[in-house]
Amino acid sequence: MPKLDPRNRKVKILATIGPASRDPEMLRRLFRAGVDAFRVNMSHGDQAIHAETIKAIRDMEAEFDRPIAILADLQGPKLRVGTFKDGKAVIRHSGHFTLDTNPEPGDETRVQLPHPELFGILEKGQRLLINDGKIKLKVIKAEKDAILCSAEVGGVISDRKGVNVPDAEIPIPALTDKDRKDLAFACEQGADWIALSFVQRPEDVAEARKLMSPTDGMMPALCAKIEKPSAVRRLEEIVELSDGIMVARGDLGVELDPEDVPPLQKRIVDMTRQAGKPVIVATQMLESMIESPAPTRAEVSDVANAVYDGADAVMLSAETAAGDWPEETVAIMDRIVTKVERDDGYRARMRFLETKADPTTADALGHACSTIAETVSVAAIAVFTFSGSTARRVARERPKVPMLVLTPQKRVARRVALLWGAHAVVTRDIETFEEMIGKGKRMALRHGFGRAGSKLIVLAGVPFGTPGSTNLLHVVSLSGDELKGR
Repeated sequence: MPKLDPRNRKVKILATIGPASRDPEMLRRLFRAGVDAFRVNMSHGDQAIHAETIKAIRDMEAEFDRPIAILADLQGPKLRVGTFKDGKAVIRHSGHFTLDTNPEPGDETRVQLPHPELFGILEKGQRLLINDGKIKLKVIKAEKDAILCSAEVGGVISDRKGVNVPDAEIPIPALTDKDRKDLAFACEQGADWIALSFVQRPEDVAEARKLMSPTDGMMPALCAKIEKPSAVRRLEEIVELSDGIMVARGDLGVELDPEDVPPLQKRIVDMTRQAGKPVIVATQMLESMIESPAPTRAEVSDVANAVYDGADAVMLSAETAAGDWPEETVAIMDRIVTKVERDDGYRARMRFLETKADPTTADALGHACSTIAETVSVAAIAVFTFSGSTARRVARERPKVPMLVLTPQKRVARRVALLWGAHAVVTRDIETFEEMIGKGKRMALRHGFGRAGSKLIVLAGVPFGTPGSTNLLHVVSLSGDELKGR
């Protein structure tokens, strides 16, 4: 079995799988280069291909004996225009253009908008953005079968280009028929995380949760993607209902003014971290590396800023799915994250956000772990957890030392692969205090979290194996003798 040392960083790397990375050997290379979790994009490929990919990841997981998270990203509802007589047309700047219900091919004056739900909600002055915002229309008059617009920014428009509606909450569900089938498939395949696209309201999250089914007795975790202004307006409620959040800056950057995205990213990261849930920053992080072996300086700064913001994970999209340099991209992202975390300013920035503990014993002890790590020289925090909630409480505090998560639940170990600072190990459950201390020491030494003479914080709950019972914190010293046990 190949030996893979613990990552020398706390922020995780989530990489998207595609034609450039689906081969099992490339998956191994990406994992060795630094990937902690893999994203299966349900917008591309069929279920048979995704099933093969998931199996390859699970085989690799067994090969390296390291839990790996799989995130299945649902496509979500896509609004698109119809087709054109010549496949494309040119909309004149400042000219008029109509979106209507007529299925006939369009021209430079009109095209079908095959989404009847939009005709009843749009109002004068609202915007329609086409082809990722390259074309900007403003509504002049909205009728039941036609929307007359002026072109603030014209240009070439072609068949079935996407439409964004930033100024209205669209009365469509977040889950299409395809999404429902893909959700059932992802649950059946044992995906650890489900990413829900184009969330507009808390009810979208609740609907997806109702449709999920357990695998091995446990539901996947649900990650809401924030990419709509309507979701931003109800952000606190969406964070509360979700298990994690993704800052999906692609569509978010289309529907908002670009200068609004950076402060919003910080706000989303802060709110999600305050809730003790993992937050992923995604989209165009190292975009130029789709074709280039080196990133731009601006891209390096973008990744670094996401780390400074306090994100749990940073994500690669087309860079690893379809790019020419997938392994090199992961390696560079790993280097950027590691460099930032070694900066003295990083620790200071982590303290900027006051993560107030809830008035519970579990939260108080999670906060105490970070305080002790700042005061006493310890090598790591060993967290015994059945559900993963204790690990999330500790990660919220962003302690200066890594966290060794010990759990009997393989699904929990995989899920925390996206959690800041967590290194998960699947181990048999414990029954006594003495067994807890002994196992905590053995696992710390075995997995490289300290050496003889190092101190270790041990956090657990009594009675053991009971979710939500965290009530015990102990500081112990390691010696070489513990490695003799199991």
